[in-house]
Amino acid sequence: MSELSENSDFFSEVKNILSQARASAVRSVNSVMVDAYWTIGQRIVEEEQGGSARAQYGKRLLEELSHQLSDDFGSGFSVANLRNMRQFYQSCPEKGIRYTLSSELSWSHNCLIMREDSDEARLYYLKESKAQNWSVRELKRQIRTQTYQRLLSTQQDRDIETSTELTSRERILSQLKDPYLLEFLNLKAEPHLQERELETALINDLQKFLLELGGGFSFVDRQMRISTETSHFYLDLVFYHYILKCFVVIDLKTKKLSHQDVGQMDMYVRMFDDLKRGADDNPTIGIILCADKDETMVQYSVLKESEQLFASKYRLHLPSEEMLIAEIEREKKRLQSGKEGEV
Repeated sequence: MSELSENSDFFSEVKNILSQARASAVRSVNSVMVDAYWTIGQRIVEEEQGGSARAQYGKRLLEELSHQLSDDFGSGFSVANLRNMRQFYQSCPEKGIRYTLSSELSWSHNCLIMREDSDEARLYYLKESKAQNWSVRELKRQIRTQTYQRLLSTQQDRDIETSTELTSRERILSQLKDPYLLEFLNLKAEPHLQERELETALINDLQKFLLELGGGFSFVDRQMRISTETSHFYLDLVFYHYILKCFVVIDLKTKKLSHQDVGQMDMYVRMFDDLKRGADDNPTIGIILCADKDETMVQYSVLKESEQLFASKYRLHLPSEEMLIAEIEREKKRLQSGKEGEV
């Protein structure tokens, strides 16, 4: 073997330098182009507002601009894309935090995000796309499955991100969804679906499951054994949440939630805290992921007041947008009625 061929560290280092440089160049070019599209959108809006018959003038303006830009710069300047640039500027008229995040994402990401109705939703998808490194395909799924709205439905009229006086329960709720959508498993919602079958499917597609769980979750173990002096117990799935700094135990139930399920999870969490929790860890969270749940039972069980126990439904098939929105609204109303009952 030659001396040069043995010097693999040197070659790897040079390759890494070039890879990082190319990635940086792509990001720089992307940022410059997003800024250019924002500025074009701004000029289109200003020009249209200066026209006497704005609607008709705007249509002719975009058609002529598309024609001239396409002649000089090639594809990418269709009337539809010019409308996107105009909408991009209108959804982000100032160069604040939303603009900064937008410049760090691709134009395809921005075209999806800017169509969201609320500033809050747009900001959420911008932040998460950047933090979680969502691909365009994954972002499309997150928007289609109403991820922001599902998170919002578990919160009780509190600004989770800016509040400095959150209880432990509120911090946990800010990370949970209801329902969780597991359509990527391609499982049939049969009455005889076994919990082990669901567990295996989740492990086999762990990357997508982690994306659905949300930021902060890292996988620890499946069927983790915890033992007392006389008995052994097996926990379906165990994760660690590095933002909340605690273990998360997930118990899978392919049937409707029962009192026995809640009692079992209560025991699991107490045992885990006693036997596995580290000195620097926050109290363990237990999530029962079930096919369905009776809200009256939830209201009058330990789930109502517990800082550590939660129940969420899962769906094996993606419902229509109307059905999903209706389910989210029901969850929000349930939480609101529970809050009013405490007054």
